[in-house]
Amino acid sequence: MPEVPEYLMKFPDRVSENLNHKTIFVTGGTGFLGKILIEKILRKSTKLERMFLLVRSKKGKEPKQRLDEMFAAPIFEILRNKCGPEVFDKVTAINGDMSEKGMGMSEEDRKLVRGCVQVVFHSAATIRFDEPLRKAVLLNTRGTREVLELAKGMEKLELFLHVSTAYCHLQEKVLEEKSYPPADNPHKVIKFCELLDEEIIDSVSKKILKDFPNSYAFTKNLSEGLVVEQMNNGMPCLIARPSVVIPVWLEPLPGWTDNINGPTGLLIGAGKGVIRTMYCDNTGYADYAPVDLAVNAILLAAWNYMSVKYVESNIFNLTTSADMKVTWQDVVDTGKDISLNEIPLNNVVWYPGGSMKRSKLLHQICVIFLHLIPALILDGIIYLSGNKPVLLRIQDRITKGFEVFEYYANNQWEFKNDNIKELRRIMNQREAIEYKIDGMGMDIRNYFRDCILAARLYILKEMPETIPAARRHLRMYVQLHFITYF
Repeated sequence: MPEVPEYLMKFPDRVSENLNHKTIFVTGGTGFLGKILIEKILRKSTKLERMFLLVRSKKGKEPKQRLDEMFAAPIFEILRNKCGPEVFDKVTAINGDMSEKGMGMSEEDRKLVRGCVQVVFHSAATIRFDEPLRKAVLLNTRGTREVLELAKGMEKLELFLHVSTAYCHLQEKVLEEKSYPPADNPHKVIKFCELLDEEIIDSVSKKILKDFPNSYAFTKNLSEGLVVEQMNNGMPCLIARPSVVIPVWLEPLPGWTDNINGPTGLLIGAGKGVIRTMYCDNTGYADYAPVDLAVNAILLAAWNYMSVKYVESNIFNLTTSADMKVTWQDVVDTGKDISLNEIPLNNVVWYPGGSMKRSKLLHQICVIFLHLIPALILDGIIYLSGNKPVLLRIQDRITKGFEVFEYYANNQWEFKNDNIKELRRIMNQREAIEYKIDGMGMDIRNYFRDCILAARLYILKEMPETIPAARRHLRMYVQLHFITYF
């Protein structure tokens, strides 16, 4: 947790004050970024009036139960200790579902939020890149239209902030902080997906997606078009475009994540020994945004729009590659070194190793010999021992993940973020620490170490006391690897 020196406490925290005495409405609050956003708002804006959180029933659990379970998670522990459990009483779960018309909200709840909400943070979306097109359109694109319709009827609306992605205008190799025409008419695409069933849409999805590599990028592109449409009609809207959102860097819990997307999945897969080869330009890099920096930028953009009133553009690229460039080779080498020498994972299936290939043919040959054949052999052993084979299924998931990864890993984009730089300029010294939005000072190795430790604990449920046994297990595989290699 960043410490603010005593002599800087004389400066005001204008960002937190911006949301004090406000009522806000949040979608996507149970998601990765949404949790950090809620935690930060509750921890900093202690005089927040009320927060409405759209939550759907899931696996037999009602919204209130899901909310209680979420607030019991480790990520909310600092908030709970600082403000007491009563802080969560400010949050009200609204029963709804982004994939349904009207977001599945009751008329009573719609009237309630329309009468008192001043700020909307819309971050709900399916982030699965292989989601069927119909489902992705109804949830991401129509869902955005439904939230906009709800917000248009809000009597006290001051701001609608839409969380987009820096990777939704992939035809633009240099992404400016401005709007771009949508790839298709979002209203027509929504209508098309409402009228036809999934099988028919799947059969023509490649034609609809055109040059887009997946349904996520396409539907987020259309969603931006809807927000820009309302922006041009005079609605108070902001668009925040984070790049690849990765685990917490500084606060509230370094390394924390609740998913295995992005580099976390790469670190786990390589650390377990199941990823041995990747088709990738190892000198290339992705643009990463630690989730706490992305949330800070969202809150700063909201403050700037609502209080400072200085708005050159209503669109912010929440990117960090201007400050730091971490190549794919750096990710793999650092992760491999930490997994081998500091924090091994439990039950590795082989020595953590492998390499990146610039030749797709060589990569595919290596997939056969280093992924599929070992998986078949080990699954056979598992089956003969009376257990259910799992490695071929894991390799199938890895293969599907590679199909997404390869597109982004072998293309390069540049992101302009002059509006973010302007936010840095207008912050005071205290706010610059409490709402850090640059990557300056990051120690990549320490950060990855925190990520692996957190993934081990919170994703894989591997307790710290198992590390010595994991080291012994890994040493056996290191010896076996080199014997086999020899």
